[in-house]
Amino acid sequence: MPHRRAIYGLIVSSLAWAQVKYSNEFLKIGVGARAAGLGNAQVAATADVTAGYWNPAALLSTPSYPQLLLMHSEYFASVAKYDCGALSLPLSDSRRLAASFIRLGIDDIPNTLRFYDGVSYDFSRITKFSVADMALYLSYAQALHDTSLSVGGTIKVIHRVLGPFATAWGFGLDVGVLYRRGPWRIGAALYDATSTFNAWTFNTETFEEAFLLTGNAIPQNSIEWTRPSVRLGGAVHLWREKPFSILPTADIILFTDGKRNTLFSGRPISADLSLGTELRYRDWVALRLGMTNFQRMQEWSGMRFLTFYPTAGIGVRIWHFGIDYALANFTGFAQGMYSHLISLRIDFHPTLTRRIFSKGG
Repeated sequence: MPHRRAIYGLIVSSLAWAQVKYSNEFLKIGVGARAAGLGNAQVAATADVTAGYWNPAALLSTPSYPQLLLMHSEYFASVAKYDCGALSLPLSDSRRLAASFIRLGIDDIPNTLRFYDGVSYDFSRITKFSVADMALYLSYAQALHDTSLSVGGTIKVIHRVLGPFATAWGFGLDVGVLYRRGPWRIGAALYDATSTFNAWTFNTETFEEAFLLTGNAIPQNSIEWTRPSVRLGGAVHLWREKPFSILPTADIILFTDGKRNTLFSGRPISADLSLGTELRYRDWVALRLGMTNFQRMQEWSGMRFLTFYPTAGIGVRIWHFGIDYALANFTGFAQGMYSHLISLRIDFHPTLTRRIFSKGG
């Protein structure tokens, strides 16, 4: 039956995915509509609560009051939902703490494994399940004796769910450094510093019969590893004292897990590039453009060419609220698959909290 083959294919491909080198790729999508509008060139340019994801050392660039960010985006014609929530808390002038939660998921997937029992079809046997990748980030930043230099670290707890069929838990560590001098910012972040592992547990009783009927191998409990990657970048804030200012930013991303289809592909290291520019009017309105995901493609004729995915965005600040929007294309314009990202940032400035509590009283 077509439905049965479809669910078999989903399960087999998902379980097989756990065995390849591209582990925890959902953690490379990025967080924040501002970042997406700038092509994810953020390791030096991030200056809000999303720094816990991009570069924990940059949390010292966030305001000296709490910040909350909520983000939502959808991929593949709204089939997959990608959400993030983040909160930063100042501990002192030289220390910051942040927590972030990320979820990428596909919900309400029909499970038709028991729709047909070999004799009859029964719609009451169809259930639904979700496939979700989730991560909790706990970040800390500390300024060194020279306040222009800060360091930070993030502990990651990863949980991946493949409906009732399989689950995984993983742990990892990110570290970062940021140097600020005048309008210049230089940053570096090492992701999965000790290699992040996911330990998979398969509930074989939920699919063993179906796998045996279709001739598929029964997967075994296993561990997958995410090898370290490095992001290096810089940004410069031009004319920041003027009504109009410009922030060009660029990141170089180094992967250590072998050859990838990136701008520079090699063994054991491949490199990619992210570029972005932000035009800002005071702190009220910002326009953004970016480029990311450089790839080398080949036509049927054999001619090779270089492609990249463009991004664009806009940000508006109203009182203590910031709203950012980005239009990103991570699948190629020819496919018409665009991603709309929206972020809401709330700055809990003392004037805002005083007004909230005075009204509550």
